[in-house]
Amino acid sequence: MELLIDSANLQHIKKIVDYFPIDGVTTNPTLITKENKPFLPLIKEIRSIIGEDRMLHVQVIATEAEEIVRQSLFLANEIGGNFYTKIPVTDEGIKAMKLLKNEGINITATTIYTHLQALMAAKAGASYLAPYVNRIDHLTGSGVNVVADIAHSLTSNGYDAKILGASFKNTLQVDQVILAGAQAVTASPDIIESLIKFPSTSMDVEQFSKQWRETFGNTSF
Repeated sequence: MELLIDSANLQHIKKIVDYFPIDGVTTNPTLITKENKPFLPLIKEIRSIIGEDRMLHVQVIATEAEEIVRQSLFLANEIGGNFYTKIPVTDEGIKAMKLLKNEGINITATTIYTHLQALMAAKAGASYLAPYVNRIDHLTGSGVNVVADIAHSLTSNGYDAKILGASFKNTLQVDQVILAGAQAVTASPDIIESLIKFPSTSMDVEQFSKQWRETFGNTSF
């Protein structure tokens, strides 16, 4: 499983990268505007935090294919490293994916709500497919089922694209999409921190420490 941070907050990203085995960061226009900072310097700061090897998925804001291509090429050149351009699965987006694939640009297809959208993006050249799990639950049915359908079709049709589960409200959804076949997930910092949370774990650690202190008087060797 690949684990990515869905955030543009520098402090949150620094903390999560410090504590957890993170494979990269995803951003989108909404996350960027929340930070109230100039776009390109912010993205470059994220790159400096995560390094050149971790993935950085950045969404374009253009809606026409030619401008999507231009923005994607610009970002790939400016940001460098393991970069992916995030493109919505619109008509213009699919056209842009085909063009960018020929340019050798890594592509993440985003705003996916249906199994067929994902397959079209994979066929157009996307390396990652980002279904919006929780939003699907609210609009069209089961996000987990959509992920499972995508996983089945990718395998049966021989596509190399990976499923990057996105839009989670809790850790249960993360768990379910991984079991359904998603190879990667991107989640907010608070959900990532919750992935290892379980009451009994903290209770056990405290009990171990208490028993040790009662016997040896401290917790150092």
